[in-house]
Amino acid sequence: MENQMPRRQARENAFLLAFAQTFGELPLEEALDANRENDEEHPVDDFGACLLRAYYDHSAEVDDLIRGHLRGWTMERIPRVSITVLRLAIAELLYGAEHKPGVAINEAVELAKKYGAEEDYQFVNGLLGSVAREAGLAAGEDGGAQEEPAQP
Repeated sequence: MENQMPRRQARENAFLLAFAQTFGELPLEEALDANRENDEEHPVDDFGACLLRAYYDHSAEVDDLIRGHLRGWTMERIPRVSITVLRLAIAELLYGAEHKPGVAINEAVELAKKYGAEEDYQFVNGLLGSVAREAGLAAGEDGGAQEEPAQP
C-alpha cells in the first residue's frame, strides 16, 4: 500500500481489523486484501499490516506471554478488546521494527481507553509494562508502563 498514515491512526486501523478478525475465520491476507478494496474509512497501511503480520506470525508466543503474566485469570476471561490490544502491542514490542516500547505501550493504553471498558486500560498498561521489563525493554524510560497488572 503506497499511502502511509500517522502511526497512531495506523495502529488504530490495525486494531480494528484485528478485532474484526476475532469474530471470523478469514485468513489474514484475505482480510488485508478486503480491507484494501473495501474499507476507505479505516484503511490498513504498510505499518499496520506489519503489526498484524507480526502478531499472526508469532501468535503462539504472544499468547503464551500474555498467559504467563496473568494472575488468577485465564485468556478466555479477558475482554475481547483488551486481548486484541495486548496481542498487537506485544507483537510490536517484541517483533516490530521501530523498537519504541514506551510508544507502543502508550498507544495500546489509548486504544484500551477508547474501545475498552472503563478500567481496562490499567490492566493493559500493567501487563505490557511487565512484559517489557521481562524482555529487557526500557519501557519506563520513554513513557511506558510502570505498574503491575491489575485484574481486567
